[in-house]
Amino acid sequence: MVDGDAEIAVVPVENSLAGAVTENLDLLYDHELHTVAEAYVRVELCVVAPPGVALADLSAAASHPVALRQCRRFFSAHPGLKPVAVYDTAGSIQDLMAGGAGYDGAIGSRFAAELYGATVLEEGIEDNPRNFTRFFALSHVPSEPPEGRSKTSLAFVTEHRPGALHQTLGIMAGHGADLTRLESRPIPGSPWEYRFYVDLRSPDPGSLGACLEELRGATTDLRVFGTYLEARPPLGSGDAMLANRSSSRGEEIP
Repeated sequence: MVDGDAEIAVVPVENSLAGAVTENLDLLYDHELHTVAEAYVRVELCVVAPPGVALADLSAAASHPVALRQCRRFFSAHPGLKPVAVYDTAGSIQDLMAGGAGYDGAIGSRFAAELYGATVLEEGIEDNPRNFTRFFALSHVPSEPPEGRSKTSLAFVTEHRPGALHQTLGIMAGHGADLTRLESRPIPGSPWEYRFYVDLRSPDPGSLGACLEELRGATTDLRVFGTYLEARPPLGSGDAMLANRSSSRGEEIP
């Protein structure tokens, strides 16, 4: 994407169980890319193995670190099964089925298991059935201001002085911006200094512009990644399915 070999990239930025995908937040800041859309995807994870291998036979299951963090209860219930962190969720299944991967099981989607010829040993192993991952669509070109309810993603650094963060939050509140996420990340090379990543529901375009202009004067560094149409997690449409799955396990969904 950065080298120009693709026009759009879709990357995960946070999960409802495991939290932020911090590496991608840092990469977003490091490169001149624009956030042009967001999407929420329901994530259901399976433990898979080559055909003929049983769950009791597995010694190690590989997946992306964020996917592994979504399955802590599963690994607690199977203490003999070692989690192995690799670069990619679907890629862990592909490498497993190619042979010589160094692990005998993997965690990923049913689709990936069927695509690469693996057998699903158990599905729905994530800690909670309301498991969603939020994705950003990134482009070299910023999007046009969307019609409808929008969000803006940005990052900023404040001075080290009492009330500096309070001041920036007050600026956003004063312009009618509703924060939906606030995350701090360490700044490489500057120990104990932090960059704040923010998503906010944008006020009207005029207020947003004034808000960003005032933030520039109150921060030592400000990057606006983009303004895009707000997506909504598909909670309503999937609740019946989630309830059916949980009731079969004797669980209760609030």
